[in-house]
Amino acid sequence: MNTLTPVNRPAPARAPHLADTVTGLPIPAAPEFATYEEERRHGRQRLAAALRLFGKCGFGEGISGHVSLRDPEDPGLFWVNPFGRSFRQVRVADLICVDSTGRVVRGTGRVNPSAFVIHSQIHEQHPGVTAAAHAHTVHSRALGALGTLLDPLDQESAAFYGRQVLYDTYEGPSVSVRQGRDIAQRLGDGRAVLLRHHGLITVGGTLDEAAHWFISYDGCAQVQLLARAAGTPRVLTHEQALAAGAGFGDGELGRFSFQLLYDEIVREEPDLLEE
Repeated sequence: MNTLTPVNRPAPARAPHLADTVTGLPIPAAPEFATYEEERRHGRQRLAAALRLFGKCGFGEGISGHVSLRDPEDPGLFWVNPFGRSFRQVRVADLICVDSTGRVVRGTGRVNPSAFVIHSQIHEQHPGVTAAAHAHTVHSRALGALGTLLDPLDQESAAFYGRQVLYDTYEGPSVSVRQGRDIAQRLGDGRAVLLRHHGLITVGGTLDEAAHWFISYDGCAQVQLLARAAGTPRVLTHEQALAAGAGFGDGELGRFSFQLLYDEIVREEPDLLEE
């Protein structure tokens, strides 16, 4: 009886115009750090830049809105913008570090109670989440008022296909740990929570990702609102949405997309790096 011997065929060669990355894009690798202090400084600079970008995008709404970053050395601590400081004015020096009880352990500002109850619970329940962003943007509030999530209308919105949840419970401003815990539980393994009558939360494995997803989600919400106001938009099929989401929803793409915005805001507003 003849037997067939398996043949180990080489993988097809990647086309010359594609880089040797998951997406085929020439995305640089994430930075590596020799010490926790180097990583902390890098993260705090990114956090301050993200807050300035949120201000530039018009995401500020009075005292509302906060972005957090888990401390690289002590996962029980997170860095966040202080209460009462405009997004447009935050510097690295202004950031505060908060523990699991809400006590400020580094920095001189006060923590926004809503920032503590939301971000502490997200970081506690989701070890893989390094950063979380929250603000009350015009487009996310409008979408939330309709009680609808993003439809996969285009490549950008497909990044959130199957990765977003609607939080339909509203009990007033988020100042109780119980409510923060509920929001964190509803997040699951998603990357965005649309809070009805409230705003938007996005998360990421890096600060860069979380900030990029937030800015992108709000832009997608604007597109959806405009499209629906103009007529009946045509959505991607399930297969198309998965294909688009695999590219535009890639974490490395999200991380590097923020790098471009970081370079812009640091050049425009270098004072944000003051320590």
